[in-house]
Amino acid sequence: MSTLHRIDRSALATVRQGLALTPEFRQGLAGTLALAALATVGKIIVPVAVQQTIDTGLKGSAPDLPYIRAAVLVCAVAVVLTALCAYLMNVRLYRATETSLATLRVRGFRHVHDLSVLTQNSERRGALVSRVTGDVDQISAFMQWGGLMVIVALGQVLVATVLMFVYSWQLALTVWLCFLPLMIVLPRFQRLLSGSYTVVRERAGDMLAAVGESVVGAAVIRAHGSEARTAERLDAAIDANRAAQSRAQRIVATVFPLTEIAAAVAVAAVVLLGVRLGVAGDITAGRLVAFLFLITLFVSPMQLATEVLNEAQNAVAGWRRILGVLDTPPDVADPGPAGVELPRGPISISFERVGFSYPGGPPVLSEVSVDIPPCSRVAVVGETGSGKTTFAKLLTRLMDPVEGRIVVDGRDLREVRFSSLRRRIVMVPQDGFLFDGTLEENIRLGRPSATGAEIGLALTELGLADWLEGLPAGLATRVGQRGEALSAGERQLVALVRAYLADPDLLLLDEATSAVDPATEVRLARALEGVTRGRTAVSIAHRLSTAEAADEVLVFDRGRIAQRGPHAELVGEPGVYAGLHASWTMASRS
Repeated sequence: MSTLHRIDRSALATVRQGLALTPEFRQGLAGTLALAALATVGKIIVPVAVQQTIDTGLKGSAPDLPYIRAAVLVCAVAVVLTALCAYLMNVRLYRATETSLATLRVRGFRHVHDLSVLTQNSERRGALVSRVTGDVDQISAFMQWGGLMVIVALGQVLVATVLMFVYSWQLALTVWLCFLPLMIVLPRFQRLLSGSYTVVRERAGDMLAAVGESVVGAAVIRAHGSEARTAERLDAAIDANRAAQSRAQRIVATVFPLTEIAAAVAVAAVVLLGVRLGVAGDITAGRLVAFLFLITLFVSPMQLATEVLNEAQNAVAGWRRILGVLDTPPDVADPGPAGVELPRGPISISFERVGFSYPGGPPVLSEVSVDIPPCSRVAVVGETGSGKTTFAKLLTRLMDPVEGRIVVDGRDLREVRFSSLRRRIVMVPQDGFLFDGTLEENIRLGRPSATGAEIGLALTELGLADWLEGLPAGLATRVGQRGEALSAGERQLVALVRAYLADPDLLLLDEATSAVDPATEVRLARALEGVTRGRTAVSIAHRLSTAEAADEVLVFDRGRIAQRGPHAELVGEPGVYAGLHASWTMASRS
């Protein structure tokens, strides 16, 4: 179940909060609105020119050609200026929109990174990514098109209404009465659309997650012959998205005919009443014809309102989802400037009655108390699910304990700034994740300022120079997306070099050599001896060699430390470690 924040806001409250998060959109807005006003006012030039031409230019027995030419020239100039204002308005609006939404996208991505691993894992990655990609794209589409239409449409309706009342208040009231029922009904449709498009954005996120997982896991799908099951899951996600889109579009399709009916009734009523007023001498022929032009200016925004409403609700749903991310407080928060900056040097760790459990689940760790002295090498062993990896995540503060505390050099780990913590403690994860780029770029993540010579020296010190020479392009070798151009063992080698280059005070290895072949493991064992010298090292181990080389072994069993001590002592005692050692020995002989 997702732990991301959800608040049922009204559409107006959602837009208001969204705009508050994007101040760039409001910069220069006054100028954009002024251009919109000029572009809107310019649209009434044609009806006015038609009215003046009929009532004045054609008033006498012969047409007043100079007057008509002047009216047409003025009309042409006004149309050109109107088009220029509309162009400038579009450019300013697009620029402001892209700048502001880029800010919103960046804030969303950064906030996702600030969330704990636990919170991130509560939602499928594809769905989480869609919140700051697809959902922001929907907002962008509305702000650049729908938002523009709203500005122009409101101005157009206002200007057309004013001029209609100037020409004939009776006909103006008639037009408004024809559209009044539609204006009463639209808010109800708006509420229905709001809920429908929230579901649409959720189904779109689910679909993106299903497609992303299928692409990334293509090799596993083929290996297990599960193409049919995967296709069924994709079809279900796509069908759910289609069904949600169809439900929303049905509501939109219901509104559009209503606007067509209201427009037809309004035109018919104006023609009938206008003829009667013309016969009675209450309106001139020119004003009646101009009034019909004005009805077009009045009706077109109403007809566009359906499509704008469609885009608006899609955008509001997207805004709600991205705000749901931003409103989720980081449960592992960086203390920032108020935090502690720890000096470099040998590091000591203390777990004081630490307990941890996932939301709604049983305890994973209970009453864990252990001291890890500076410059010691500790191996953490145990059966699968015993709490080893959770211990590592708490130590690197990817998660926080629910009970007790973790102390680093005498300070609570929660008081240490992330910038200081990440420099002093480096974790080499089990999967050895690599980014799409070159080998050198991935290694340099450990220390961005490192030179090529320093990277080459690090590889040599780790005994990996011959491996580097065997690669097709050396450090310029591209590793592919997620490092797929390298083997699993090679990816872990890169992760080890990256950590070594970072030069941490505490190196945490989460089964970092699990995918390395025996020959490479021997080479790495010698290299890691130098890597860990002078610093604290904690290894989550599934290999006998790691535990044998450690100063102390912590044996986890069902979330507790069942045994601790040197390998030589534990192996001779009855207990969990003796059983693990026997299993390792048997596996190594087979």
